[in-house]
Amino acid sequence: MVDIDNRMAPGSAVYKTLLESTKAIPWKIDWDSKQFAYIGPQIEALLGWAPSSWESVGDWASRMHPADREWVVDFCVAQSQAGVDHEADYRALTRDGRYVWIRDVVHVVRNPDGTVDSLVGFMFDISERKRTEQQLISLQKEMEELSFRDGLTGVANRRRFDAIIELEWSNARRNRQPLSMLMMDIDYFKQYNDRYGHLEGDACLKHVARILNSAATRARDLLARFGGEEFVLVLPETDEAAAGKLAERCRDLILAEQIPHERSPIGPVLTVSIGAGTMIPGHDDELRPFIDAVDKRLYEAKQQGRNRIVAE
Repeated sequence: MVDIDNRMAPGSAVYKTLLESTKAIPWKIDWDSKQFAYIGPQIEALLGWAPSSWESVGDWASRMHPADREWVVDFCVAQSQAGVDHEADYRALTRDGRYVWIRDVVHVVRNPDGTVDSLVGFMFDISERKRTEQQLISLQKEMEELSFRDGLTGVANRRRFDAIIELEWSNARRNRQPLSMLMMDIDYFKQYNDRYGHLEGDACLKHVARILNSAATRARDLLARFGGEEFVLVLPETDEAAAGKLAERCRDLILAEQIPHERSPIGPVLTVSIGAGTMIPGHDDELRPFIDAVDKRLYEAKQQGRNRIVAE
């Protein structure tokens, strides 16, 4: 009768055949010498390096992406010294200069006295999984960006504005820096839609958004569609004088486009009304009253005849 236990024992021919028939790459390192006692022949098919070239942990470390090497080696050494089984994901260098994502699963073999005898484990090719993960991350990022973007004009939406204004308010309060905001409304936009139709109205909103977005040139300046035909421009670290100049620039840029508006009671071209505000928030100041104050100035600009800026 065949002794199955002996045939399946580590070191037996059957055991070796089983190991070398899997896609996972088995290996063993002697702890004291830090030399490879064994590595499966599958390593050559995956990375191009012959098994005979894997002599020591130095070969393993040198064939790792420089950005991964230090933390992976430090982590694996520390876990092994502590006798803790572990795993690590890293990019392994192929012989032809590419990188393959590897997951190394490590088991620590101990001597009877508790000292480390050897490390045994398996390397798995997880490149496809990493590509899928990266695609999912990219998709998630794209979805997040879309959720913060106005679907019509492409600028930031109200949700994005709410998040950014909270952040910039906190920054301004902490750093004792001025924060300015412009609220802008297209004059007589209902009449524009009545005259030219909603499709042309949508095109007009896109056009105005592009113009206003071009006026804000700094990385942290944020233009958002506040709602309907209203836009808001958040201007971190901007004092009252600079905010006033930018408000004039926005108004002038719109006028310069000479967008026809036959139904406007104040002229033949499209115009905007703007409310402006600047504040260095103190510890007890709240954001909502600041936004309300700027919104009130926009209302006053419209009440005073439109196509104008109210800053106080």
